[in-house]
Amino acid sequence: MTYETSETSASPTADGRAVPARHRLRWNKVPEVTLYFWIIKVLCTTVGETAADLLNEKVGLGLTGVSVLMSVLLAAALVVQFRTRAYRAGVYWLAVALISVVGTLISDNLTDNMGVPLETSTTVFAILLAIVFAVWYRRERTLSIHSIDTASRESFYWLAVLFTFALGTAAGDLVSERMDLGYWLAAVVFAAAIAAVAIAHFALGLDAVWSFWIAYILTRPLGASVGDYLSQATGDGGLGLGTVITSALFLAVILGLVVYLSVTRKDATEPEPDARHTP
Repeated sequence: MTYETSETSASPTADGRAVPARHRLRWNKVPEVTLYFWIIKVLCTTVGETAADLLNEKVGLGLTGVSVLMSVLLAAALVVQFRTRAYRAGVYWLAVALISVVGTLISDNLTDNMGVPLETSTTVFAILLAIVFAVWYRRERTLSIHSIDTASRESFYWLAVLFTFALGTAAGDLVSERMDLGYWLAAVVFAAAIAAVAIAHFALGLDAVWSFWIAYILTRPLGASVGDYLSQATGDGGLGLGTVITSALFLAVILGLVVYLSVTRKDATEPEPDARHTP
């Protein structure tokens, strides 16, 4: 993959501003939304829940220690992600897995360490996410994930992803607590909500961008419910596999899928035609 370098080639935005082609990448920096995408996304979310519990309780780092460690690792992963010139499955999904942990920890710190009610944190995260989308659209005139080909768009993308995980954590915990759902029933409820979004999109014409981001938020509590059901003790309504086995199992599946996608590139966006050779 290469940068466009021609000074005469430019990509106009919806408001008429031309973005010099040398500042744009020919390839999208994020994967196509396929079945593989949603499977790995849910698995990463599950790992985010169980890994945070594992490091906090079993390793004994505590909530603050885990938050610092995961934030440092996430920052390093994002530096690598931003420096890549094309979508790389391993780098991208490592960043997603780490941001899922950090997003979870942000919500948990507000609830457990600072005593912020879930209603408040859910509202705040929803507002912050709305602000990110508003600024993103105002600057780029699009929220499409099919054109994450500039540093600016990629910055908005990852900021939105972070807040979707934090919002999904807070909202999921709020719904589970208020409705007093068990782990498996909570998973069914959130899966049904995602199915409703899919039906609204494919049958009723709900906008693809909003369908994607709503489903993206809902996969967080879905994955967390699945992770809790597998890892928690039978006396608490789980299967009792523990956080170590659950985390290892899901990480193995994620690794297998990421290796497969790295080799086949089934989820990679084809490069755009060079504007200089386009009629």
